[in-house]
Amino acid sequence: MRRSVFIAVLGVATILGIVALAASARYSAPAQQKPEATEVKIDNFSFGPGALTVPVGTMVTWTNRDDIPHTVVSTDGAFKSKVLDTDEKFSFTFAKAGTYPYFCSIHPKMTAKVIVQ
Repeated sequence: MRRSVFIAVLGVATILGIVALAASARYSAPAQQKPEATEVKIDNFSFGPGALTVPVGTMVTWTNRDDIPHTVVSTDGAFKSKVLDTDEKFSFTFAKAGTYPYFCSIHPKMTAKVIVQ
């Protein structure tokens, strides 16, 4: 009789443990997604890469690796950096999907774009 009671109690404890485990997995907070980030290098009078595709919510950071100043200015006015000297950075987070062409206002032939999906 004791053995059958022990087996019954063990069975109930196992079932309760499985239920508790399933409940904790079901109700645990979802993992926070880290915002994405990527870098564009400004060097030799060009932006690299020239076309960058990123998901919505991505922060893009431009770093001037050139020996002369540059800017990062979107053609639609969505973002505009100050004049960036060597090794200075400018960041912008893209909250909406779309294509964002940009250029250097000091050297207007320097162009590129960010495509946000």
